[in-house]
Amino acid sequence: MVSNKQLKTGSARKRKIRDHLVAYSFIAPNFIGFAVFTLVPMLFSFVLSLMEWDGGMVNPMKFTGIQNYLRLFADSKFQNAYWNTLVYTLGYVPLTLVLSLLLAIVLNAKIRGRNFFRTLSFFPYVASIVAVASVWNMLFNPSMGPVNMLLSALGIENLPRWSADKNWAMITVILFSVWKSIGYYMIIFLAGLQGINADLYEAASLDGAGKWKQFLNVTLPQLKPTTFFVVVMLTIGSFKVYDQIFLITQGGPGDRTMVLVYYIYNQAFKYSDYGYASTVSIVLFLTVLAVTLIQFRGEKKYANS
Repeated sequence: MVSNKQLKTGSARKRKIRDHLVAYSFIAPNFIGFAVFTLVPMLFSFVLSLMEWDGGMVNPMKFTGIQNYLRLFADSKFQNAYWNTLVYTLGYVPLTLVLSLLLAIVLNAKIRGRNFFRTLSFFPYVASIVAVASVWNMLFNPSMGPVNMLLSALGIENLPRWSADKNWAMITVILFSVWKSIGYYMIIFLAGLQGINADLYEAASLDGAGKWKQFLNVTLPQLKPTTFFVVVMLTIGSFKVYDQIFLITQGGPGDRTMVLVYYIYNQAFKYSDYGYASTVSIVLFLTVLAVTLIQFRGEKKYANS
């Protein structure tokens, strides 16, 4: 006969299996989507980086080993795209970080119409990027744009040609990206600011700290997790920039705004060199992974110090 202890053990095991099945049923749709649309393409991209393939249009897939990776060292266009991506990142990340934080601080104060200004700041982020880029191109049109007309009225000569000028094109893209995304990161900083205990400011004020010292000794330390999240997201997004480049400069003039993702797009869909495009995408993935790990390690050291 089966003892009560065995019955209880069997019942507990069935409940455990049932609970596991219920848990797996909740995560299964997300995992399946991740596997189909992210994991499998990533693995296929790695395999493809070792191949020579034109998409099956003329020639079959051919194994070339690390030949595509060796090709990177002699490809000046790839090196230029890599450098342009770094320049974009170094311009876009700190500028967006600082301006979104300042905007959040201003709009966190009790000022008249702050909800309207919050909405106004957030609007470019939620608006269609095609529409926003069209407005931006109109504003910064070298000959008829309101920005250059204003600069001309102020007596400024040799007006910049913005996206049409090789010296201003990257600056134009960076400014557009900041304008497009600043509202989103402002909302994140607003959430962080509103989570700071007001007693900390009151205690700092009683100790004689002014607004600037309160900002340095209360606001910034309390916003450290939020700032770290924003920096990581900005960095990852800057390495993946494509839409802004396509809509404003198409990588030009020349190759002054050719970034890695746009270069990958050209190699794959313009020149049908899917193997080499996959190689560049793997390099991009490893770069983002390395930068993110460095950021996490730096954050961990800072938190433990």
